[in-house]
Amino acid sequence: MKIATSRQTTGHLLLVRPARFAANPETAPSNSFQRCPDPGDEVATGRARQEFDALVAALRGVGAHPFVVEDTPEPVKPDAVFPNNWVSFHADGTMVLYPIQAANRRPERRRDLLEQLAAAGLVRLDRVLDLTALETRGHYLEGTGSLVLDRPRARAWAALSGRTHPDALAEFTRRTGIAVLAFHATDAVGRPVYHTNVMLAVGERFAVVCAEAVPDPAERATLLADLGASGRELIEISRDQMGEFAGNLLEVRGAGGQGHVVLSGRAARALVGEPLRRLATCAAPLVVPVPTIERLGGGSVRCMIAEIFPPPAEEAAAIG
Repeated sequence: MKIATSRQTTGHLLLVRPARFAANPETAPSNSFQRCPDPGDEVATGRARQEFDALVAALRGVGAHPFVVEDTPEPVKPDAVFPNNWVSFHADGTMVLYPIQAANRRPERRRDLLEQLAAAGLVRLDRVLDLTALETRGHYLEGTGSLVLDRPRARAWAALSGRTHPDALAEFTRRTGIAVLAFHATDAVGRPVYHTNVMLAVGERFAVVCAEAVPDPAERATLLADLGASGRELIEISRDQMGEFAGNLLEVRGAGGQGHVVLSGRAARALVGEPLRRLATCAAPLVVPVPTIERLGGGSVRCMIAEIFPPPAEEAAAIG
């Protein structure tokens, strides 16, 4: 099942409103962005919902089309707010389902959720590429957390880690036709970067990258050259800025096709000055604070959004 190329950005977005948000002990060992709960975090779900609702309101405010699905209370899914790790959507109606490392995250893959999207005319249930059997081999690939896609070029970039296995990348390429450039990336103390989308973000006209996180000079040069070949404005950030979620960004389409780069308040503070000015020349910044979700979940606004690329006829019907 080869996947059709498409434009890079969309205004159709899947978001899952959390029911039982909390720090996830199964994901914490591999996620250096995730922090241990503090006293008082028993009310984290309420705060996370407020942050989630603010993000949805901000997206609607610029003319994007967030499709909001409520999480189910049972089974408990502490990371349900991050749907981009288990599914991606593509311009020919294809959905790809991904193998996830943490067993307590796998129930996030909900057939009823996909049926809701199909009923709204946003996806096709007859085009599902299911890679989840790779879990039995320990070969994980966590959606557009693991893969940063260049959709027009049928290209992707991936930082190898326990959640992004080279054999899973090879299977993804074989099944989709999307070529992947894989590399190694580490945080300040040498631990693998758990997801590519915390150190690399690619929009229509920009690529934000933490090249400093790629320790091998040859891999770093290859990555920068490949990003440069895409014709995008390269905006390099430091490991410290990466640690503030300055690489966890997503460009979305708003009213009139206007591009908006969605980022958290924490990321915007880390980018203030020249990096944010350069980013703003490519897409209008849309800043939404999500501190509870960042601290306990270890992911930011990009992780909260799964992009939907409905086929043209379905897209027109969905907007209408």
